[in-house]
Amino acid sequence: MSQPTHHQIATYLTNYALSELVKYVMEDTGCSIEQAMEKVYNSSLMPALQDEEGELYVQSPAYLYELMNRLDLIYEQ
Repeated sequence: MSQPTHHQIATYLTNYALSELVKYVMEDTGCSIEQAMEKVYNSSLMPALQDEEGELYVQSPAYLYELMNRLDLIYEQ
């Protein structure tokens, strides 16, 4: 069995982080899964999270959630 590539690892960890972010939004706001997905996917964090070279995907989902909330507050002002 061969080792996973950097891209495969990045994709797996990004998808895991996204699913956890959606759960956190649903828990904190009581919104539907569709609304939570919209918030996460339209957040200021998404471009940075999808950038494999930045390796933000290796951070914990809890950290990413706090970062997402802070970034969105900054950009809303």
